[in-house]
Amino acid sequence: MDNLLLLIICFVAGWFLRHVEKLPTATPTVLNGFIIHISLPAAVMLHIHGLQISHQVFFMAAMPWLHFGLSVLFFLALSKAFNLPKKTEGALVLTGGLGNTSFLGLPMIEAFFGKEGIASGIVVDQLGSFLVLSTLGITVAGIYAGGSSSAGQIVRKIVLFPPFIALVLAALLIPVTYPPVVSGLLHRLADTLAPLALFSVGYQLNPIHLRGNATNLLLGLGFKLFLAPFLIWVLYMRFFALEGLSIEVTVFEAAMPPMIMSGILATENDLDPPLANLMVAVGVIASFLTLPLWRMLL
Repeated sequence: MDNLLLLIICFVAGWFLRHVEKLPTATPTVLNGFIIHISLPAAVMLHIHGLQISHQVFFMAAMPWLHFGLSVLFFLALSKAFNLPKKTEGALVLTGGLGNTSFLGLPMIEAFFGKEGIASGIVVDQLGSFLVLSTLGITVAGIYAGGSSSAGQIVRKIVLFPPFIALVLAALLIPVTYPPVVSGLLHRLADTLAPLALFSVGYQLNPIHLRGNATNLLLGLGFKLFLAPFLIWVLYMRFFALEGLSIEVTVFEAAMPPMIMSGILATENDLDPPLANLMVAVGVIASFLTLPLWRMLL
């Protein structure tokens, strides 16, 4: 409960300090840079190092790929039904198909499942969400923006992404026991992930963007927070009859709100930036209500 309270306080603090204009407008950029280069790599180095590989790792890593595929199919059909602009369609595909499985997902997993669930969450994030963002996400953004990314550019972005570098190092170091000083340092750095991430999201919330976007926002979040995780739940826990903590965490990750980086990617490619930002910020707020419901179901 104290972890959940911490997330709420940090989110509200970010919104409040933007509202009273006490911090520079570049604050989210600086915080996100620290998270990507320091906090998240530390969490990866810490938790992947102790990961026990099993057959369920495949299902955990596959979930974000399935989720993104469902997003493409759903929003293509939705766009035809509602005659949505192409850039709005692209923004919904990106933000509806990529979950916040690290910045919000990891602290939420700790709050609802305990620290033992974090390693499973990192597998979902690093072998799933991150790779989907870096490949399919970049490709889709380029298509809807009227351009494309070469295979070389995609590979370069993947291998130079700090959390991915940390993933490779952590995997190579699995046979090696971390010295206590290294473990302690990684713990301290990883602990900054949750408060900084939620503060950054809260700081970027701008209610004025709701004008004219309410219907698209409702459709996008309805898919991301309810329909997509429900389909994953049916497939994994009913059709395949999978069970255990790692599978519960995987389905829980499917219910996360839109990924912060998906909103940034949509904005950088001019894919309906107001809607993309709303999907991320309002999605986080709504998830404080929807995620406890998913935990009860699981």
